[in-house]
Amino acid sequence: MIGIVGIVIIFVMVFGGYLAAGGKMGIILKSLPYEMTMIGGAAVGAFVISNDMAGIKQTLRDLGKVFKGPKWAHHDYRDLLCLLFELIRLARQNPVALEEHIEAPSDSSIFSRYPKILSDAEAINLICDTLRSASMNYDDPHQVEEVLEKRMEANLHHAMHSSHALQTVADGLPALGIVAAVLGVIKTMGSIDQPPEVLGKLIGGALVGTFLGVFLAYGLVGPFAAKVKTVVEEDGHFYQLIREVLVANLHNHATNICIEVGRQNTPGHCRPSYSELEDALKETKQQEAA
Repeated sequence: MIGIVGIVIIFVMVFGGYLAAGGKMGIILKSLPYEMTMIGGAAVGAFVISNDMAGIKQTLRDLGKVFKGPKWAHHDYRDLLCLLFELIRLARQNPVALEEHIEAPSDSSIFSRYPKILSDAEAINLICDTLRSASMNYDDPHQVEEVLEKRMEANLHHAMHSSHALQTVADGLPALGIVAAVLGVIKTMGSIDQPPEVLGKLIGGALVGTFLGVFLAYGLVGPFAAKVKTVVEEDGHFYQLIREVLVANLHNHATNICIEVGRQNTPGHCRPSYSELEDALKETKQQEAA
């Protein structure tokens, strides 16, 4: 929703200011279809050239993040801590019983209580793979920690592809606007024998290309790239929390300490309070007992 508000503000302020200053929309509207065809078409073509099909699909999907925002909210972090609490406690009480949960999460009575987390393949794989590593009795927990760090760096790099692709398009749009403007000037020079009022409109139409390239770059595509990057980094904290809790478990800290490590590493605006988490963990224990 906030993304739509931002777009509305951009258009109202730019074109509202232009009209308030006495500008006329006629020239812009008349030139817009042709300039947009040249600039937008060239930008799309450059985007297709510089990305494979997987990257194109990922970028198109990630555009929705501009309007939806981060995937994980306050209650999701709380649920994740409760899920990890259940799994760690079971791993210490009955390691054999844990295997059925981490080998088939979709059939697990523990994972099924957290459907949103269960639907995220990366989160489930990260949890199950790390707990499976712990069951192999690694002599050096730092080895698992290093593997997790590299895995998360690779995932973040992949997730950032959309932001980089959009930023590349944004960087090229002003130059494409100049290309369209130059073509407009060439067209104008072909009509140099026309009266000033005709030449004025032709020159104005040519300048629409420069305006459109800069406007799209800094008013829309660039902010879209920045927003996608922010959302990806925000969602990355969710997986970092998994890493922090499970690494603490590998170091054989008490279960409650592992969960508190995770709570402390949760972003402030999503972090459940100590008492809130305690209540959630008590409710989890009651569900297990029932």
